[in-house]
Amino acid sequence: MTTIDQKSATLQKIAFVTGASSGIGRAITKRLAADGHHVIAAARRTDLLDELAETDGVEACALDVTDLEAVRDAVTATVARHGRLDVFVANAGVMPLSRLDAGLVDQWNHMIDVNVRGLLHGIAAVSGPFAGQGSGHFVTIASIGAHGVTPTAAVYCGTKYAAWAITEGLRLESPPGIRVTTVSPGVVESELAGTITDPTAQQAMSEYRRHAIPASAIADAVAFAVSQPSEVDVNEIVVRPASQR
Repeated sequence: MTTIDQKSATLQKIAFVTGASSGIGRAITKRLAADGHHVIAAARRTDLLDELAETDGVEACALDVTDLEAVRDAVTATVARHGRLDVFVANAGVMPLSRLDAGLVDQWNHMIDVNVRGLLHGIAAVSGPFAGQGSGHFVTIASIGAHGVTPTAAVYCGTKYAAWAITEGLRLESPPGIRVTTVSPGVVESELAGTITDPTAQQAMSEYRRHAIPASAIADAVAFAVSQPSEVDVNEIVVRPASQR
């Protein structure tokens, strides 16, 4: 007879979450851990990861997703420790919005490095382990910005459209057994808006974020996709405030 503990062990997944120190990534980490999965919480701010490790029993991993070899090493170490990797959540992202005529090229490049190259680094790192297992679930946190452009957000939306397109390509190219999900959040409570330095974008975002939903709403969407039976592939979920149109 199968005990509850045996069932839990069978259902537990090894999940790796990038950008886990705050916002959506932190909420996803906490939700997956609460659901009984073993979570590797990866981010640059190790002090916040240490808090998660203490309160939620997750495994902290210092990581900069713009460093390909670091991402590969982190995934390799995870598989070596746990024997497998079941879920990879590519959540790390930045959003220093600005008008194009502001010319903030360094900030644009930073968005490209984190939001696009960081995603590609995750795909490159897990492709081998997933193929070797014949299973795995890749989850990308994109944005409603992947589906439309707003003033001051052209570059950000461009990176998120790229994230959506790359993830859709991954889904189409992946063999049976590999599941791929894109979650596109609308306005969510997070620290991302705090990185905006352009005054015009700051003002626009202040108005835009009046009806933000909690990061836990996005964590719930990820948990739903991850919890589905292996034959069910949830391709995309768009989650936004009821007031956002």
